[in-house]
Amino acid sequence: MKEFPFIKYSSIYYFIFIIVIGVSIFSLIFFGLKWGIEFTGGSKIEIEFLEKSPSVEEVRKILEDLNFEIVNLYSVGEKEMVLIGGEINEELNQKILSKLNESFALQQKSFQYLGPSVGRELRNKSQLAVLVALIAINLYIAFAFRKVSRPVHSWKYGVISLIALFHDVIVSLGALSLLGRFYNVEVTVPIIAGLLVVLGFSVHDTIIIFDRIRENLLRYEKVEFEDIVNQSLNQTLGRSLTTVLTTLFPLFTIYFWGGETLKYFSLILIIGIIAGSYSSIFIAAPLLVTWYRFSQQRQKR
Repeated sequence: MKEFPFIKYSSIYYFIFIIVIGVSIFSLIFFGLKWGIEFTGGSKIEIEFLEKSPSVEEVRKILEDLNFEIVNLYSVGEKEMVLIGGEINEELNQKILSKLNESFALQQKSFQYLGPSVGRELRNKSQLAVLVALIAINLYIAFAFRKVSRPVHSWKYGVISLIALFHDVIVSLGALSLLGRFYNVEVTVPIIAGLLVVLGFSVHDTIIIFDRIRENLLRYEKVEFEDIVNQSLNQTLGRSLTTVLTTLFPLFTIYFWGGETLKYFSLILIIGIIAGSYSSIFIAAPLLVTWYRFSQQRQKR
Protein backbone atom coordinates (compact mmCIF):
# COMPACT_ATOMS: atom_id res chain seq x y z
CA MET A 1 0.00 0.00 0.00
CA LYS A 2 1.35 3.40 -1.01
CA GLU A 3 2.31 5.69 1.86
CA PHE A 4 0.53 9.01 2.33
CA PRO A 5 2.95 11.98 1.97
CA PHE A 6 2.23 13.65 5.29
CA ILE A 7 5.23 15.98 5.22
CA LYS A 8 4.34 17.29 1.75
CA TYR A 9 1.31 19.15 3.16
CA SER A 10 2.99 20.60 6.27
CA SER A 11 2.14 24.18 5.29
CA ILE A 12 -1.59 23.33 5.32
CA TYR A 13 -1.31 21.80 8.81
CA TYR A 14 0.56 24.87 10.09
CA PHE A 15 -2.06 27.21 8.58
CA ILE A 16 -4.87 25.36 10.39
CA PHE A 17 -2.73 25.38 13.55
CA ILE A 18 -2.29 29.18 13.39
CA ILE A 19 -5.99 29.83 12.67
CA VAL A 20 -7.23 27.64 15.53
CA ILE A 21 -4.70 29.06 17.98
CA GLY A 22 -5.58 32.60 16.87
CA VAL A 23 -9.32 32.06 17.40
CA SER A 24 -8.67 30.47 20.81
CA ILE A 25 -6.41 33.30 21.99
CA PHE A 26 -8.90 35.90 20.69
CA SER A 27 -11.67 34.22 22.68
CA LEU A 28 -9.54 34.05 25.83
CA ILE A 29 -8.56 37.73 25.57
CA PHE A 30 -12.02 39.13 24.87
CA PHE A 31 -14.28 36.63 26.66
CA GLY A 32 -11.97 35.13 29.28
CA LEU A 33 -12.87 32.08 31.35
CA LYS A 34 -15.95 31.76 33.52
CA TRP A 35 -14.44 30.37 36.73
CA GLY A 36 -16.65 28.35 39.06
CA ILE A 37 -17.09 29.31 42.69
CA GLU A 38 -14.44 26.70 43.60
CA PHE A 39 -11.90 29.19 42.20
CA THR A 40 -13.50 32.59 42.78
CA GLY A 41 -15.32 32.07 46.06
CA GLY A 42 -18.99 32.87 46.51
CA SER A 43 -22.28 31.03 46.55
CA LYS A 44 -24.10 28.83 44.07
CA ILE A 45 -27.78 27.92 44.39
CA GLU A 46 -29.37 25.41 42.02
CA ILE A 47 -33.16 25.53 41.85
CA GLU A 48 -35.64 23.26 40.12
CA PHE A 49 -39.07 24.68 39.36
CA LEU A 50 -41.91 22.18 39.63
CA GLU A 51 -43.76 23.87 36.80
CA LYS A 52 -42.43 25.88 33.87
CA SER A 53 -39.32 27.89 34.68
CA PRO A 54 -39.75 31.69 34.88
CA SER A 55 -37.49 34.07 32.99
CA VAL A 56 -34.21 35.30 34.44
CA GLU A 57 -35.59 38.85 34.52
CA GLU A 58 -38.58 37.75 36.63
CA VAL A 59 -36.34 36.07 39.21
CA ARG A 60 -34.00 39.09 39.35
CA LYS A 61 -36.95 41.41 39.99
CA ILE A 62 -38.30 39.21 42.80
CA LEU A 63 -34.92 39.09 44.57
CA GLU A 64 -33.92 42.74 44.14
CA ASP A 65 -35.26 43.68 47.60
CA LEU A 66 -32.93 41.22 49.33
CA ASN A 67 -29.45 42.30 50.35
CA PHE A 68 -27.79 39.79 48.04
CA GLU A 69 -25.31 40.35 45.20
CA ILE A 70 -26.27 38.35 42.10
CA VAL A 71 -23.15 37.76 39.99
CA ASN A 72 -24.80 35.51 37.43
CA LEU A 73 -28.22 33.98 36.89
CA TYR A 74 -29.05 31.56 34.09
CA SER A 75 -31.47 28.79 33.12
CA VAL A 76 -30.47 25.15 32.66
CA GLY A 77 -32.92 23.19 30.55
CA GLU A 78 -36.63 23.91 30.90
CA LYS A 79 -37.13 23.81 34.67
CA GLU A 80 -33.80 24.54 36.35
CA MET A 81 -32.00 27.75 37.21
CA VAL A 82 -28.57 28.50 38.69
CA LEU A 83 -27.95 31.55 40.85
CA ILE A 84 -24.35 32.57 41.52
CA GLY A 85 -23.67 35.36 43.97
CA GLY A 86 -21.56 36.77 46.75
CA GLU A 87 -21.29 35.79 50.39
CA ILE A 88 -24.34 34.01 51.75
CA ASN A 89 -25.32 32.08 54.85
CA GLU A 90 -28.05 29.53 55.43
CA GLU A 91 -30.46 32.15 56.75
CA LEU A 92 -30.19 34.27 53.57
CA ASN A 93 -30.42 31.12 51.47
CA GLN A 94 -33.76 30.30 53.10
CA LYS A 95 -34.98 33.87 52.56
CA ILE A 96 -34.21 33.58 48.85
CA LEU A 97 -36.12 30.30 48.62
CA SER A 98 -39.09 31.70 50.58
CA LYS A 99 -39.22 34.80 48.39
CA LEU A 100 -39.25 32.71 45.22
CA ASN A 101 -41.78 30.27 46.71
CA GLU A 102 -44.28 33.12 47.00
CA SER A 103 -44.50 33.22 43.20
CA PHE A 104 -43.33 29.80 42.00
CA ALA A 105 -43.42 26.18 43.15
CA LEU A 106 -39.82 25.04 43.43
CA GLN A 107 -37.26 22.95 45.28
CA GLN A 108 -33.58 23.52 45.93
CA LYS A 109 -31.25 21.02 44.28
CA SER A 110 -28.01 22.20 45.89
CA PHE A 111 -26.39 25.04 47.79
CA GLN A 112 -22.64 25.75 47.94
CA TYR A 113 -20.53 28.48 49.50
CA LEU A 114 -16.75 28.95 49.42
CA GLY A 115 -14.75 31.82 50.84
CA PRO A 116 -12.67 33.91 48.38
CA SER A 117 -9.31 32.91 49.96
CA VAL A 118 -10.09 29.21 49.48
CA GLY A 119 -11.05 29.87 45.86
CA ARG A 120 -7.85 31.79 45.09
CA GLU A 121 -5.71 29.11 46.69
CA LEU A 122 -7.42 26.37 44.70
CA ARG A 123 -7.03 28.29 41.43
CA ASN A 124 -3.32 28.88 42.09
CA LYS A 125 -2.80 25.21 42.86
CA SER A 126 -4.64 24.18 39.69
CA GLN A 127 -2.50 26.46 37.54
CA LEU A 128 0.63 25.14 39.26
CA ALA A 129 -0.48 21.55 38.61
CA VAL A 130 -0.81 22.23 34.87
CA LEU A 131 2.60 23.97 34.78
CA VAL A 132 4.34 21.14 36.68
CA ALA A 133 2.74 18.58 34.34
CA LEU A 134 4.08 20.44 31.28
CA ILE A 135 7.62 20.68 32.70
CA ALA A 136 7.65 17.02 33.79
CA ILE A 137 6.48 15.90 30.34
CA ASN A 138 9.21 17.94 28.63
CA LEU A 139 11.94 16.54 30.90
CA TYR A 140 10.71 12.99 30.40
CA ILE A 141 10.75 13.25 26.59
CA ALA A 142 14.23 14.82 26.57
CA PHE A 143 15.46 11.95 28.78
CA ALA A 144 13.68 9.23 26.78
CA PHE A 145 15.26 10.43 23.51
CA ARG A 146 18.70 11.21 24.94
CA LYS A 147 20.38 8.50 22.78
CA VAL A 148 18.88 9.85 19.55
CA SER A 149 20.94 12.83 18.44
CA ARG A 150 21.00 12.17 14.69
CA PRO A 151 19.96 14.25 12.86
CA VAL A 152 17.78 16.14 15.41
CA HIS A 153 19.01 16.65 18.98
CA SER A 154 17.00 14.92 21.71
CA TRP A 155 16.01 18.17 23.46
CA LYS A 156 14.22 19.28 20.30
CA TYR A 157 11.77 16.40 20.69
CA GLY A 158 10.84 17.82 24.09
CA VAL A 159 10.43 21.37 22.79
CA ILE A 160 8.22 20.23 19.90
CA SER A 161 6.13 18.16 22.31
CA LEU A 162 5.58 21.31 24.37
CA ILE A 163 4.45 23.19 21.24
CA ALA A 164 1.95 20.41 20.53
CA LEU A 165 0.77 20.49 24.15
CA PHE A 166 0.48 24.27 23.98
CA HIS A 167 -1.86 23.79 21.01
CA ASP A 168 -3.98 21.27 22.91
CA VAL A 169 -4.24 23.40 26.08
CA ILE A 170 -4.99 26.66 24.23
CA VAL A 171 -7.62 25.02 22.01
CA SER A 172 -9.27 23.44 25.07
CA LEU A 173 -9.21 26.73 26.99
CA GLY A 174 -10.49 28.60 23.94
CA ALA A 175 -13.38 26.16 23.69
CA LEU A 176 -14.10 26.67 27.41
CA SER A 177 -14.04 30.43 26.88
CA LEU A 178 -16.60 30.22 24.06
CA LEU A 179 -18.75 27.79 26.04
CA GLY A 180 -18.63 30.12 29.03
CA ARG A 181 -19.55 33.13 26.90
CA PHE A 182 -22.49 31.55 25.07
CA TYR A 183 -23.61 28.66 27.34
CA ASN A 184 -22.50 29.81 30.84
CA VAL A 185 -20.14 26.85 31.23
CA GLU A 186 -17.89 27.33 34.26
CA VAL A 187 -14.35 26.10 34.79
CA THR A 188 -14.64 23.65 37.69
CA VAL A 189 -12.30 21.20 39.40
CA PRO A 190 -13.46 18.25 37.21
CA ILE A 191 -12.73 20.32 34.09
CA ILE A 192 -9.19 21.09 35.34
CA ALA A 193 -8.78 17.35 35.91
CA GLY A 194 -10.00 16.84 32.34
CA LEU A 195 -7.31 19.22 31.05
CA LEU A 196 -4.62 17.22 32.85
CA VAL A 197 -6.00 14.02 31.29
CA VAL A 198 -5.82 15.73 27.87
CA LEU A 199 -2.14 16.57 28.47
CA GLY A 200 -1.35 12.96 29.35
CA PHE A 201 -3.29 11.55 26.40
CA SER A 202 -1.76 13.97 23.91
CA VAL A 203 1.82 13.36 24.97
CA HIS A 204 1.17 9.60 24.90
CA ASP A 205 0.11 9.87 21.26
CA THR A 206 3.12 12.06 20.43
CA ILE A 207 5.55 9.67 22.13
CA ILE A 208 4.18 6.73 20.11
CA ILE A 209 5.06 8.57 16.89
CA PHE A 210 8.41 9.85 18.16
CA ASP A 211 9.32 6.40 19.42
CA ARG A 212 8.67 4.89 15.99
CA ILE A 213 10.84 7.64 14.45
CA ARG A 214 13.60 6.71 16.91
CA GLU A 215 13.34 3.01 16.02
CA ASN A 216 13.45 3.73 12.29
CA LEU A 217 16.40 6.10 12.68
CA LEU A 218 18.40 3.34 14.38
CA ARG A 219 17.25 0.77 11.81
CA TYR A 220 17.74 2.77 8.59
CA GLU A 221 20.80 4.91 9.02
CA LYS A 222 21.14 5.94 5.36
CA VAL A 223 17.51 6.90 4.72
CA GLU A 224 16.63 10.61 4.54
CA PHE A 225 15.17 12.03 7.76
CA GLU A 226 12.04 13.31 5.99
CA ASP A 227 11.35 9.83 4.62
CA ILE A 228 11.88 8.30 8.07
CA VAL A 229 9.35 10.66 9.65
CA ASN A 230 6.82 10.11 6.86
CA GLN A 231 7.21 6.34 7.10
CA SER A 232 6.81 6.46 10.89
CA LEU A 233 3.60 8.49 10.61
CA ASN A 234 2.11 5.97 8.18
CA GLN A 235 3.11 3.08 10.44
CA THR A 236 1.52 4.59 13.56
CA LEU A 237 -1.55 6.23 11.96
CA GLY A 238 -3.80 3.18 12.37
CA ARG A 239 -2.84 2.75 16.02
CA SER A 240 -3.34 6.44 16.76
CA LEU A 241 -6.78 6.60 15.15
CA THR A 242 -7.90 3.38 16.83
CA THR A 243 -6.84 4.69 20.24
CA VAL A 244 -8.61 7.99 19.69
CA LEU A 245 -11.85 6.46 18.42
CA THR A 246 -12.09 3.86 21.20
CA THR A 247 -11.63 6.69 23.70
CA LEU A 248 -14.13 9.03 22.04
CA PHE A 249 -16.98 6.50 21.85
CA PRO A 250 -17.48 6.21 25.64
CA LEU A 251 -16.91 9.96 26.06
CA PHE A 252 -19.72 10.74 23.63
CA THR A 253 -21.90 8.28 25.56
CA ILE A 254 -21.13 10.13 28.79
CA TYR A 255 -21.79 13.49 27.12
CA PHE A 256 -25.24 12.56 25.83
CA TRP A 257 -26.44 10.29 28.66
CA GLY A 258 -24.19 10.99 31.65
CA GLY A 259 -26.19 13.88 33.08
CA GLU A 260 -25.35 17.56 33.63
CA THR A 261 -22.58 16.84 36.16
CA LEU A 262 -20.39 14.98 33.64
CA LYS A 263 -21.58 16.68 30.44
CA TYR A 264 -18.94 19.40 30.12
CA PHE A 265 -16.21 17.31 31.74
CA SER A 266 -16.64 14.79 28.92
CA LEU A 267 -16.95 17.57 26.32
CA ILE A 268 -13.61 19.12 27.26
CA LEU A 269 -12.05 15.66 27.03
CA ILE A 270 -13.57 15.17 23.57
CA ILE A 271 -12.26 18.54 22.34
CA GLY A 272 -8.83 18.04 23.94
CA ILE A 273 -8.37 14.50 22.64
CA ILE A 274 -9.29 15.48 19.08
CA ALA A 275 -6.93 18.48 19.30
CA GLY A 276 -4.21 16.24 20.77
CA SER A 277 -4.59 13.69 18.00
CA TYR A 278 -4.29 16.45 15.39
CA SER A 279 -1.23 18.02 17.01
CA SER A 280 0.57 14.68 17.39
CA ILE A 281 0.10 13.61 13.77
CA PHE A 282 0.01 16.90 11.87
CA ILE A 283 2.07 19.28 14.02
CA ALA A 284 4.68 17.48 16.16
CA ALA A 285 6.16 15.13 13.54
CA PRO A 286 6.17 17.66 10.63
CA LEU A 287 7.81 20.23 12.94
CA LEU A 288 10.73 17.84 13.40
CA VAL A 289 11.33 17.90 9.65
CA THR A 290 10.84 21.68 9.43
CA TRP A 291 13.34 22.26 12.24
CA TYR A 292 15.78 19.81 10.59
CA ARG A 293 15.52 21.62 7.24
CA PHE A 294 16.04 25.00 8.93
CA SER A 295 19.18 23.69 10.68
CA GLN A 296 20.51 22.30 7.40
CA GLN A 297 20.00 25.63 5.64
CA ARG A 298 21.83 27.47 8.41
CA GLN A 299 24.78 25.11 8.16
CA LYS A 300 25.09 25.69 4.41
CA ARG A 301 25.33 29.46 4.79
